[in-house]
Amino acid sequence: MEHRKLGKTGPDVAAVGLGCMGMSDFYGPADRGESIATIHAALDAGITLIDTGDFYGMGHNEMLIREALAGRNRDDV
Repeated sequence: MEHRKLGKTGPDVAAVGLGCMGMSDFYGPADRGESIATIHAALDAGITLIDTGDFYGMGHNEMLIREALAGRNRDDV
């Protein structure tokens, strides 16, 4: 996976990121299991940039991502 610097001084992240807005009922009902499986597949493919916002499901999105990242090495994500 190609990596790029995020901004001028930020970390190196995968050139492809995973947008997670649809994982918190933003576009309609979301499937928790499928959302976590999608995050796992993205991480396994080398994606290290997960895009979220605190208004996606009023914090639900961050809780979902936290659950998906449990047990993963922070330096790998």
